[in-house]
Amino acid sequence: MTLEKTPKPTESELEILQVLWQHGASTVRLVHEELSKTKEVGYTTTLKLMQIMAEKGMLEADKTSRSHIYRPLLEEEKTQQQLLDRFMDAAFRGSASKLVMQALGNSNTSKEELNEIRNLLDKLEGGNK
Repeated sequence: MTLEKTPKPTESELEILQVLWQHGASTVRLVHEELSKTKEVGYTTTLKLMQIMAEKGMLEADKTSRSHIYRPLLEEEKTQQQLLDRFMDAAFRGSASKLVMQALGNSNTSKEELNEIRNLLDKLEGGNK
């Protein structure tokens, strides 16, 4: 799938993708049960969204059994990168430093997370600290 033709998931579609990325190919019932843990959603709404996502090329449905099995066609990492790039461009005029400073300033970052960030920065700079 080329970058221009890569579907851009909505918030609801992204929630479904996250369930499928976490659990692998699944029935509508499993996806619906997972979504219902965090918000009120109807089964038919989940089914319709997944059917639309299949039409858009985000999911593939295996209809060989009574319970259709859906699997994601979008890769998690590529989708996250695309969404982050779009968000960074729209909200921070493309500035990664503004994004990071805002994110770190708005949350209680643990020492472990700060160490991970330091290690990533060292790796990006080619340092061996």
